[in-house]
Amino acid sequence: MKSISRRQFIKGGVAIAMTFLMGSKLRLYGIGEESPHVIEGTRNIMGTSVAASIIHHDVDVAKEAMALAFNEMYKIDDLMSVYRANSEVRSLNESGFYEGASADTIRVIERANHYSRLSGGAFAITVLPIMTGIRFTRSTLELANYENLLIGNGNIGFKKAGMGITLGGIAKGYAVDRAIEVLRQNGIERALINAGGDIRTIGGRTAEVPWRIALRDPDNRKERVTVIELCDKAIATSGNYERFHIVNARTGCVAQEMMSATVIAENAMDADALSTTIFLLGVEKGMELVERLSGVEALVITNDRRILRSSGFQY
Repeated sequence: MKSISRRQFIKGGVAIAMTFLMGSKLRLYGIGEESPHVIEGTRNIMGTSVAASIIHHDVDVAKEAMALAFNEMYKIDDLMSVYRANSEVRSLNESGFYEGASADTIRVIERANHYSRLSGGAFAITVLPIMTGIRFTRSTLELANYENLLIGNGNIGFKKAGMGITLGGIAKGYAVDRAIEVLRQNGIERALINAGGDIRTIGGRTAEVPWRIALRDPDNRKERVTVIELCDKAIATSGNYERFHIVNARTGCVAQEMMSATVIAENAMDADALSTTIFLLGVEKGMELVERLSGVEALVITNDRRILRSSGFQY
């Protein structure tokens, strides 16, 4: 099997376009009432461009909060990167055991295992041996079985030699959630974080106007499938784009039934992981899963270009 890039879990940066606020200020709310500033910034974190947009009356407060939020995302990357020499994930992959893992890493792994159970093992962070292998066999599939990953007493370990994990299908969403929490802790009430298509918002653009997200056509980036309005919600898209593919950890095969799966959820970690899970399960099983879950909605585009929405998807 051909080796697959670390961006196997390519997310909606290719499929989602942000409708950003333009200019330094919003419109005036009324005569003599000046609207707040719009403070924007970008960083390269977790292998993607991360954009932040904050609406606040005090530029200095907003800038300081933004810097703290970006720093929190850098911290998550330092913990969970497959490539950083001292990351917890890389250390685990190299030794097969990691003692005293951070609460962040354990939280993300446990949530990933939740989606592994929901998908019957199709979504699994233990997919790394398949991604990096030249070819795979039945024994390789066993290494990718999430049930061979052990967590307990703050420690993480593998049952079998040769196992490895990648948090590429969930960690970026968690990093966005952590950044949002930092903004809230610093008094920010209106903001948006976009990490390569994993997006979460605080409030709306104004008290009356939500954030507007344009969902692009996977085949034609100039065309929109729909425009989604968000307020205190998150959204993420998964799909097979160009040379990047999403692999089923249970079968070792590349998911091929859909062009993309987009999920709206309460937080970015769930939107991130669930969009990949739906993509792996396929149209019928994926949408059945969405209908069983509360607080989530989905839109999928099939390979024959049908657009299907879950029962509560309003856009």
